[in-house]
Amino acid sequence: MSKAIYTKEHKHLIEKLKSARLSAKLDQKTAAKLLNKSQSYISKMESGQRRVDIVQLKSLADIYKKSIDYFLN
Repeated sequence: MSKAIYTKEHKHLIEKLKSARLSAKLDQKTAAKLLNKSQSYISKMESGQRRVDIVQLKSLADIYKKSIDYFLN
């Protein structure tokens, strides 16, 4: 398995993250505050510069009111 973060699966995940945030009507700053992170942290996740671990994904799913399956399908 490749260590590169720019895989097709990772691209799909970050597209879903941004879509979920927008559908929850949150800007990056507000989402970051709810996650106790900086706005740049959300920006880097959504641009593919930062990997998303399962704990972060669970927190984001809760904030965006989505199931984890939403991000993985």
